[in-house]
Amino acid sequence: MTLALDNVLLDDRPRQLAGWRRGGVEFLYFGFKEARACLFVGLFFAAMMLTPRAGLFGIPRYDLLLLVALAIQLWMVRSGLETMDELKAIGLFHAIGFALEAFKVSSAIQSWAYPDFAYTKVLGVPLFSGFMYAAIGSYIVQAWRLFDLRIRHHPPHWMAWTIAILIYLNFFTHHYIGDYRWYLAACALGLYSRTTVVFRPLDRDRKMPLLLAFVLIGFFIWMAENIGTFWGVWRYPNQLGAWSVVHVSKWSSWSLLVIMTFTIVANLKHIKQKIHVARA
Repeated sequence: MTLALDNVLLDDRPRQLAGWRRGGVEFLYFGFKEARACLFVGLFFAAMMLTPRAGLFGIPRYDLLLLVALAIQLWMVRSGLETMDELKAIGLFHAIGFALEAFKVSSAIQSWAYPDFAYTKVLGVPLFSGFMYAAIGSYIVQAWRLFDLRIRHHPPHWMAWTIAILIYLNFFTHHYIGDYRWYLAACALGLYSRTTVVFRPLDRDRKMPLLLAFVLIGFFIWMAENIGTFWGVWRYPNQLGAWSVVHVSKWSSWSLLVIMTFTIVANLKHIKQKIHVARA
């Protein structure tokens, strides 16, 4: 059924549309493709909201969420919605996310916490949490195919990798030597200032600055984080007494993390072919 829907969404035969009708139809297709690209995210967050805090059938909530995430991932691979190469990249996101989580919840840092018991907790981190980072990678992979994304004036890959690694390291080092996110953001601004993403909502190419895409994706991740903390899946220290909105500064953190995620996806063989690297 999902593959049949994909065939409809990927049908880019020319349409006889003009004016407001074209704008409306393209907007609808854009929305449908975005929703479809968020398949893993949507299913995972639905499970997060529907699973009682006490768990089900004697299985703790965090363990159930891990089983659900594994089942979704297996289904997506077996149904052909994701390739094995894409799965490897998503697995890397999981590992990167887990390492960051283990550091952030450690007794020395305590940036946030997972308050509930689980059998699948390692270093205080429930293993399902890595899938929240993998979900970002899954979204970018799916969006790349559904929108036939092409990148123009991408910076040299070694530069992109350098800023991505520095962004990731800053999530750790800012606890000891200061937070340099705004310096890194300025570097990313210069690096990607000419970069545009070409996408196809329906039958015609459209384009937007890649930096704008990073910021928009970061915003929606920040919104999802508010949902996750509202349902008590994890909590920041200021949310232990009563829930409050996640600080807006996290939006910038997520936008920077999207740059790192994008860099990994951009190095998949079939995706790298659609990236034009700037020469000057």
